[in-house]
Amino acid sequence: MTRDAAAAVPTLLEAAAAAAPLAAAHAADAEADRRLSPPVVEAIVAAGFSSHFAPAALGGAAGTFAELLDASAALGEGCASAAWFASVIASAGRLTAYLPQEGREGVWAKGPQTVVVAGLMPSGTAERAPGGWRVTGSWNYVSAVDFSDWTLVAARTGEEGTGVRVLAVPRTDYAISETWQVIGMRGTGSNTVVLDEVLVPDAFTVPLDVLLAGLAPEAEAACHRVPMKAANGVTLAGPLLGATRGALRRWRELVAAKLAAPAGAISGGSDHGTFEQLLARAEGETDAAGLLLERVARTTDSGAVDALGTARNGRDCALAAEMLATVSDRLLRSAGTRAQAEGEELQRRWRDVNCGAGHSGLQFPTAAGAYARLLNASA
Repeated sequence: MTRDAAAAVPTLLEAAAAAAPLAAAHAADAEADRRLSPPVVEAIVAAGFSSHFAPAALGGAAGTFAELLDASAALGEGCASAAWFASVIASAGRLTAYLPQEGREGVWAKGPQTVVVAGLMPSGTAERAPGGWRVTGSWNYVSAVDFSDWTLVAARTGEEGTGVRVLAVPRTDYAISETWQVIGMRGTGSNTVVLDEVLVPDAFTVPLDVLLAGLAPEAEAACHRVPMKAANGVTLAGPLLGATRGALRRWRELVAAKLAAPAGAISGGSDHGTFEQLLARAEGETDAAGLLLERVARTTDSGAVDALGTARNGRDCALAAEMLATVSDRLLRSAGTRAQAEGEELQRRWRDVNCGAGHSGLQFPTAAGAYARLLNASA
């Protein structure tokens, strides 16, 4: 590829920003269908999210967390579900780098358009079989699964260490049960994967311990040399950052008359200054959450994150998610009854941010405890 041709290829951020209006236009359909519309999925894959962290030798970008953060936030300004979908398929694609070479090549055989998803709660079992593992179980909350080519699932094996193995399973070998009935992030289609005595070859499996440690076989890119817990939080929180920015934009539209009123004027029982303070605080807290997430991304992109750095990343992502949920709460309460109407964008964004912030990987008490214990131990 020539230098001019390379310059003509949009970056992940540019492609995400271009796809955001399309995602926004289909957001109501995604809510009703509880999965994204196919044109939005096609735009996400074409933008490069699915292969963003895939090994470069297999056609992936082996990209950075800073790029993913910016791109998922940009897409989230259009639709939180679309951004979540995009970020989690990027994250799942990264984990394929930890498979043995034959497994990596098998997953990415059709190229960068491959969509990988993951169910990493060990809710199934894997028993030794000739040449591999026989897997049975069901995995809830597997985002983007309806459009997947492969799913990574975690199953208990009884091996040493965690006793858990992660297995890559092709779409032909698993069923999908439609169980995603929640109040927010409806368009993510986070349904249930079901396997019934599926044989997975050894080359398509890896002990969970390897993913947790974060050093992929023959890893060259920094994104394949970081502990899993150092990286996961920012992939979850990036979409929430964009969704909160979108909520703030919509809030300003709803209260525009109150913001434009002369200083000291009373509108709807509230002083003009009240809305100025709400705006300034919401902007500042959203920016602060973004700065925390940017530090997490930079730290992770260094490719050398120790135990304390991993714990700090978890703390920062959980704190950012909590801050963003607080901002969205305040925006909805202050925008009046019309903001809570069915079909109103602001209340949808409020539901999406709070649903995303409720993810187990973004719980502040857990993250704070892990960080504080390590910090005290290092003192």
